Amino acid sequence: MVKGFKITMLIILFCISCIVKAEVDVEIRVNLAGYLPNMPKKALILSKEALTAPILLLKNKSGDLLKTYAAIPSKDPWPPFSYYYMVDFTDLIDKGTYYFELQNTAIVSKPFNIGSYPAWQEDVIGFIRTQRCGFNPHIKAYCHQKDGLSFFGIRPDSTQIDATGGWHDAGDQLKYLITGSNTTARMLMAYQINPKHFKDEFNDRGLKGANGLPDILDEAKWGLEWILKLHPKPNELYHQVADDRDHRGFKLPNEDNADYGWGPNSFRPVYFATGKPQGLSKYKSQAMGVSNIAGRSSATLALGYEIFSNLKGYETFAKTCLKAAKELYKMGQEKEGYQQGNSFGAPYRYEENTWADDMEWAAAQLYKISRKKNLLKDARNYATIIGTWSWMERDTTNHYEMYPFVNMGHYALWQVGSDQDKKQMIAYYKHNLDRIQKKADENPYGVGQLFVWCSNNLAAAVATQCMLFEAMTGSKEYRPLMQDHVNWLLGLNPWGSSMITGIPEHADTPTDVHMPFWRINKDTIKGSLVDGPIWSTILKKMIAIELSEPDEYLQLQPEHIKYRDDWMDYSTNEPTLDGSAELLLILTYLNE
Repeated sequence: MVKGFKITMLIILFCISCIVKAEVDVEIRVNLAGYLPNMPKKALILSKEALTAPILLLKNKSGDLLKTYAAIPSKDPWPPFSYYYMVDFTDLIDKGTYYFELQNTAIVSKPFNIGSYPAWQEDVIGFIRTQRCGFNPHIKAYCHQKDGLSFFGIRPDSTQIDATGGWHDAGDQLKYLITGSNTTARMLMAYQINPKHFKDEFNDRGLKGANGLPDILDEAKWGLEWILKLHPKPNELYHQVADDRDHRGFKLPNEDNADYGWGPNSFRPVYFATGKPQGLSKYKSQAMGVSNIAGRSSATLALGYEIFSNLKGYETFAKTCLKAAKELYKMGQEKEGYQQGNSFGAPYRYEENTWADDMEWAAAQLYKISRKKNLLKDARNYATIIGTWSWMERDTTNHYEMYPFVNMGHYALWQVGSDQDKKQMIAYYKHNLDRIQKKADENPYGVGQLFVWCSNNLAAAVATQCMLFEAMTGSKEYRPLMQDHVNWLLGLNPWGSSMITGIPEHADTPTDVHMPFWRINKDTIKGSLVDGPIWSTILKKMIAIELSEPDEYLQLQPEHIKYRDDWMDYSTNEPTLDGSAELLLILTYLNE
């Protein structure tokens, strides 16, 4: 009797241990933010052992069973999970909060919503606001009031110029026209496409209080004003303030301890766009012109003119933007080619080497304003030069080599061109998206971005290009591709974590980020996109990356890519200015 009891108990304990082990080895992934009613919807089951005909039970937040879904095996799994099963529940259109349960287990998914997304684009704008240089509204203090002293320019080296303003680029406090121009343009485009989707809760200084201008335009104007400062005369353009000598640990912007030779928290170099290689130490940039930054800045200023010329009280500002846009377009024509970012003591820099897309963008925007036929001819010529050439054509790419990550020039030409132009621009976009779709078909998540540094920017770019393609054609062909990349950014990924700080609320999102406000004040800034997962082969070569604590995602890490929510991993967990701006168009779309 006792012996039989012991055997029975051993069997029970063994069965319990098997169930616990099975449940530890199985995960359910969903988009933590949820899905629009009319968009594709999928969930994934990740398992380390084969499952027999798995079934997901759809339940509401009260736990009531609503429907069952049979999961089908998915190809090309990513270890450490050897088996993936996909559930398509696109038929679910009723608004509400739901979760999945794996039949005959206690394994459940995180809850998700069906319905429009909240106005999270406002949180992105809020993050960009915290990156302001000059007067920083987050800490309510002035910083970098001595920016800066010019170098490589037509003025004698160390000549003081006014390059105050703009935004800090990431966790450091450098400022780049390369990224600042694109960030400004994305805000202007987001407003232009959906002007009713933005609030007015802050003034032009970034402080709480409405001022009659949507906050996205307050922030875009901050960017436009900085671009104008970097172009003080028709033959001058500066492209970068400070360099990696800034990297002296975390510090608040108003307490910058970086010393460029004039003492801590003092003057910083401002680099003139010469169109030639630059660098004050052993690391030299490549350059052969200025068309990328001149063209993109011209397009941005032209967008600024379009919007602010229709707002009472901003007519003079708008005209100033248009004048500068014309001058910078001419500069880009005279020095065709690209200007890269500068580094000093490390090999990392923005390695942009495309430029025709930026000039196409500028020409199309200026044609939209002036209707001068030579500008339309220019836009067509530049469009032909760049064609389909983008990171989407590549199996790998250098850091920011093909930037911006969406060719906005093609979209701008589609807006103003002939029927033939429209057809050609659509074909360019389609070619790129087909290449991404081919890569996406090779993995269960359905994503096709490259896992280089700032891979999340590329995922956001794919979603944006899908959205623009649909706007251009009316076709829903790439809606699944768009949704899969949105899903990836919002938790349907190996780690089950969103890649946007604080979004969605009450979910796993980046917390221990590579940012001074977090490291010094433990301030969590909502609305920033972190760099994202990176190929393991690249991560191994990154300089001075360690972890401050054990990796919380260790058991979930794929062999070929890694993501860590750790402030010491600047390659995967650092929020960036322009990466966050990449979210604006798609988040506004999802807020419909």
